[in-house]
Amino acid sequence: MQIEEGIVLRGKITGIAPFGAFVELENGKNGLVHISEVASTFVEDISKHLTVGQGVKVKVMSIDEKGKISLSIKRATEDGGAKKKKEARPKNSGAIKGAPEVFEFSGRNNMSDMSFEDKLLKFKQDSDEKIQDLKRNTEGKRNGGYKRSY
Repeated sequence: MQIEEGIVLRGKITGIAPFGAFVELENGKNGLVHISEVASTFVEDISKHLTVGQGVKVKVMSIDEKGKISLSIKRATEDGGAKKKKEARPKNSGAIKGAPEVFEFSGRNNMSDMSFEDKLLKFKQDSDEKIQDLKRNTEGKRNGGYKRSY
């Protein structure tokens, strides 16, 4: 079986390290699941999520020039459940009733497709804009909004 990026395979955990888990794939090759790719939530201790000998479903994320295989458990499970979630969700779930589908209530882009760094950057930009608006609004209201003349 040829291993290519994007395919989902079954494997068995052969070792656990603080930075990730080593997985033996169906064809006998080994790959690494980085700790950030174990679960969709924060993983502090990988041994609380995985054990040696456990069977797992993994997605091949990349294969470098040396042949090292990067794997993901969370993306293998997300891909399987993504179609179900999209079908179950109403077509116009975030929109205002009676408004065209273009105007979403939240006004945000599809956050589930963004990486953590992109979400963090967007949050920082939104926060900076809100602080600037607050400063502009309160600047004129200091001292009661008028100047004293002596």
